[in-house]
Amino acid sequence: MRGWQTVKPGRPRDVLEFKTDLAEPSPRADTVRVEVLAAGMGLPDVFMCQGSYAMTPQIPFTQGQEVVGRVIDWGDAVRNRRAGDRVMAVTSFFTGNGSYAEQCLALDDFCLPVPDGMTDAEGAAFLIPMHTAYIGLVTRGKLEAGETLLVLGGAGGTGSAAVQIGKLLGARVIATVAGADKVEYCKGLGADVVIDRKQQDITEAVREATDGRGADCVYDPVGGAAFTAASKCVAHEGRILLIGFASGSWGPVDPAHVVYQNYSVVGVIPSNYDRAFKEAAQERLVGWWKEGRLQVHIEEMVPFDGLPEALERLAASQVQGKLALAVHPDATAPS
Repeated sequence: MRGWQTVKPGRPRDVLEFKTDLAEPSPRADTVRVEVLAAGMGLPDVFMCQGSYAMTPQIPFTQGQEVVGRVIDWGDAVRNRRAGDRVMAVTSFFTGNGSYAEQCLALDDFCLPVPDGMTDAEGAAFLIPMHTAYIGLVTRGKLEAGETLLVLGGAGGTGSAAVQIGKLLGARVIATVAGADKVEYCKGLGADVVIDRKQQDITEAVREATDGRGADCVYDPVGGAAFTAASKCVAHEGRILLIGFASGSWGPVDPAHVVYQNYSVVGVIPSNYDRAFKEAAQERLVGWWKEGRLQVHIEEMVPFDGLPEALERLAASQVQGKLALAVHPDATAPS
């Protein structure tokens, strides 16, 4: 089968190789083998190229965490699957069986139907951003209507999800971005205030926008200096949600500062939840999508041979929303 492999650590354009003779994956007991239609693309794939992601498989490997495809077969522990069903799923990327190939392995407990009317590109970019934002804001962050939510990196894939879900939960949303074009993008998502960090100091701008009170909840997929800035403008008894490290490093948590300023730092990851929880979250998220209140913003459906340069764009923060990879020639994209 055809697919991409990461063969050494480095920049995507230097380490990704296109193969035409990859072996088809054999499903483990708890996985589903899927014919890939489209794959979601994210910064973890850039970090896996570099070898800096915690769940990077042994080289060589095929990455790609998100997929929409058709069920082919499944492992012995899997029940209630039908060949040909169109599903969206999180892949077994950590074993090297990701979605940047014509077939991949999907995790059975995070493999869900694609609703009618949703394109392959939208489905491939739905699960990880939407569930991460939902778990962060609803389950871990306990965001309440009327509170102020600060979303760092609001124009990114998971940031875009958090801005929208924060508004759906009734929060006042402040987003940070880098560049005037991203300011307009986040306003289009519904953000009440957008801070261009190239032009404004995050801490001062948030304090000004909240009359000095600060943000009740901070959604942080960026880490590094952005986390430090947010920690200086989080409200009394506020929560900072650790989502990721797009900056290249996690936020440097200072326990003394956490104690004296009386805020919480909370880890967020959409794994280790059972199927019933994931299905309930998916039902609510898809319900919002069907109502037109939650959108998957696909900047581009990238052709299969365009993967390395697309990941370079992600690494350079040149993407608004999500990119999807057209692995199958019949993969559908938003019109």
